[in-house]
Amino acid sequence: MVRAGVTVERLTLAAAELADDVGFDNVTVAALARRFGVKEASLYSHIKNARDLKTRVALLALAELADQVAAAVAGRAGKDALVAFAGAYRDYAKRHPGRYAAARMKLDLETAAMSAAGRHAEMTRAILRGYELSDPDQTDAVRMLGSVFHGYVSLETAGAFQHHPREVEASWSRTLDALDSVLQNWPPA
Repeated sequence: MVRAGVTVERLTLAAAELADDVGFDNVTVAALARRFGVKEASLYSHIKNARDLKTRVALLALAELADQVAAAVAGRAGKDALVAFAGAYRDYAKRHPGRYAAARMKLDLETAAMSAAGRHAEMTRAILRGYELSDPDQTDAVRMLGSVFHGYVSLETAGAFQHHPREVEASWSRTLDALDSVLQNWPPA
């Protein structure tokens, strides 16, 4: 029997909140059932299994992040767009650590193709058009930006920068300056 008020959408949002509270790796059907005050078995009328639940959280996170980035870059170009994109990405990761981890989940090809992951790549490529990069350089630049943003955010949220006197914001700003410079002066093949 389906419990009143329990829907796939509510379960997904609750699982995303749980991920932010306890970490994405610790999201389980049992933990979610405790949050709803129901037996674990009753949730299986809404979700297939733990993988299905985590995939739903990943898709939610990808969509939220894409919406946040799209709003930030709207009407911007060049370095302004790059800084807005990076800032929105970083803010989301810091505000929603569990959801951010979910957005990094490896999805099967079909699910990934239908997710907001494609929007992320499209927005990154749109920013890069302002730097007049074409493929394969554009693909290389997309991978570079993703690596730098993810690496910086991962180190920052893990506390790796807290024991150095240089302010994290100053380093972030210089990192974006360096990326802008590299993109403007992309090395020839």
